[in-house]
Amino acid sequence: MAVLAKIRQRSALLIGVIALALFAFIIQDLIGKGTFSQSSKDVGSIDGKDISFEDFRIKVSNVEKSGQGITSTEAANRVWDQEVSIALLSAQFDKLGLRVGEKHLIEVLKADPNIGKNPMFLNAAGIFDIVKFKDYFKTNPEAAQYIAEKEKDAALNAKFQIYNTLIKAGLYTTASEGKLKYEMEANKVNFAYAGALYSSIKDSDVKISDSEIVDYMKKNEKKFKADDTREIQYVLVEDKPSKEDEAEIRAKLTSLLSGSVVYNAKTGKNDTLAGFRNATNIAEFVNSNSDVPYDSTYVAKNSLPAVDADKLFSLAPGAIYGPYVFGKYLCLSKSLGFKAGVNAKASHILIGYEGSQTPNQKEKRTKEEAKAKAEEILAQVQANPDSFMMLAFTSSDDSSAQQGGDLGYFGPNQMVKPFNDFVFSNGIGKVGLVETPFGFHIIKITDKQDGIRLATIAQKIEPSEATSDKVFTLATKFEMDAANKDFNATAKELGLKVAAPVTAKAMDEVFGSLGNQRNIVRWAFDKETSTGDVKRFEIANIGHVIAQYKGENKSGLVSVTMARPYVEPILKNKKKAEILKAKMTGSSLEAVAKSAGVAVQQATNVTLDNPVLPGGVGQEPKVVGNAFALAANKVSAPIEGNTGVYVVKNISTVKAPAIANHAPYIEKVKAQSASDANRVLPALKSNAKIEDNRLQFNY
Repeated sequence: MAVLAKIRQRSALLIGVIALALFAFIIQDLIGKGTFSQSSKDVGSIDGKDISFEDFRIKVSNVEKSGQGITSTEAANRVWDQEVSIALLSAQFDKLGLRVGEKHLIEVLKADPNIGKNPMFLNAAGIFDIVKFKDYFKTNPEAAQYIAEKEKDAALNAKFQIYNTLIKAGLYTTASEGKLKYEMEANKVNFAYAGALYSSIKDSDVKISDSEIVDYMKKNEKKFKADDTREIQYVLVEDKPSKEDEAEIRAKLTSLLSGSVVYNAKTGKNDTLAGFRNATNIAEFVNSNSDVPYDSTYVAKNSLPAVDADKLFSLAPGAIYGPYVFGKYLCLSKSLGFKAGVNAKASHILIGYEGSQTPNQKEKRTKEEAKAKAEEILAQVQANPDSFMMLAFTSSDDSSAQQGGDLGYFGPNQMVKPFNDFVFSNGIGKVGLVETPFGFHIIKITDKQDGIRLATIAQKIEPSEATSDKVFTLATKFEMDAANKDFNATAKELGLKVAAPVTAKAMDEVFGSLGNQRNIVRWAFDKETSTGDVKRFEIANIGHVIAQYKGENKSGLVSVTMARPYVEPILKNKKKAEILKAKMTGSSLEAVAKSAGVAVQQATNVTLDNPVLPGGVGQEPKVVGNAFALAANKVSAPIEGNTGVYVVKNISTVKAPAIANHAPYIEKVKAQSASDANRVLPALKSNAKIEDNRLQFNY
């Protein structure tokens, strides 16, 4: 009793201690998870300009609501790109002192159909009325916030238009550039050359190390600049049906063919139920036993599964075929008979008129004029059936004109009634005139398809519970073993295949060939995840991914794995070039060719604008440039080209005659640089200091 009394006396203290311990545990967990450890209240900054998380969150939410099927990460990426662009461009607008007046704003606002075409703001003539527009917002204060936001966007848009115009105005093509373009096209060189190709040396004879690739990337940093990345390797353990699972579904389907005896609890007797062969209510039987509902439509042969189409289409009424595989289903089909002409193929020439629903009317005409023209075309087609396609090209107001009026195959009631009735009431080859709300149609029936009605019991081929349990056990075992052993060796022991490593950026969603797996990327970037950590992820309808975090890349360059396919051939060719140059010795071109074991080739009338060597060699601008630079009969030193090492001998250079006007060539250069203005924003981004904190906010 004394002990109990002491416990009662100290109960309050014990509760306090437990509560404090729990609180400390929660606080520690929250800090570990990053709730209170966020280093910034802002979602990021661009050149020192902070982006508020709350503003960012609202914008992301709005994009999610407006975009169909868009994920939160996609929305966050879209808003982030927009915020970065606005911040960088706004800074440029401010530097230039760009300002926009009311007139400019109004013009931009009018371009928005919700404003410029809104009946509330149009006058009697259907033209935008600035007075009506202003009066509306004066008398509707609740709409002031809406128009204020619209004006902000309009101001940015207007400034961008001015900014873009200034840039385009600054992209000037000089007369000298036009002259150079002319000379590059018109000057010609004839030369002989000896070429030792890189392909003459096996790739396996030249090795490129990771450090060599890194060195190359550092020398060409701009080309290989990248955000911080994480490298993850993984094993996929698919949760797919086994052969036994498929055999069980097959046996189940086969058992449905014959009748079955079941006990009737109400009558206390056994009832004999008809099977698929003898079922009287076929639709009810299919719906009771199939994962796909009964479909009563007639199906053309080309709509049936290719492998089994011939056998299915030749089934006599009442005959059964299967089980057979169709996609992810095992099927059993019973023929319910044939029907002729279930689908039709037709071509038409549409002649529209004012007031009809013609989508692409080429010319204005009254209904009477349209009818007269349609009757004229009908007479031409009847006189010469082969003219239909050309008349459709030249006269039809429908988009099908580009296909000679061909509408392809269609089923009953897919076209408007008069069109449908004509096609399905007449035979192949019939030509006629029909009026619909779209205009007058000259119709030619080009083909018809017979169809078969099939009652199909389809059961999905999916893993059984026992199979899924085995897959789960294997995935879990691999996860546990790989956590303490070598990942690749453990996979090999269990008969599993390690997929190629995935290099992911912080805001990536797509994970290798597995599609959208944002949770794996988040885990790799979690502060709690360390190099070598292993974790299992359950992927719906796929199976289990066991991932290992291999490490991070903070070099500011893409990973060696990503760079190797691009860089390795370049470095191999450089090493091959040194080997080939060492062979290419001699005082004459013929001697060089002999030492390299190649023949002397001839190139005639080659220009700098199209520096292609004959014989399928391809573009070799360095080689052609050297040939132009040489004096007649002079031989070059070895040149490292795109496809090999070349030595050239100038035979002759033919200068084009001087011309007074280079205007056409100036226009060509202008056309080539027309898209240069689009490079401004990428250039601003590459030079900006951008801090991205979105990961801290669980995006």
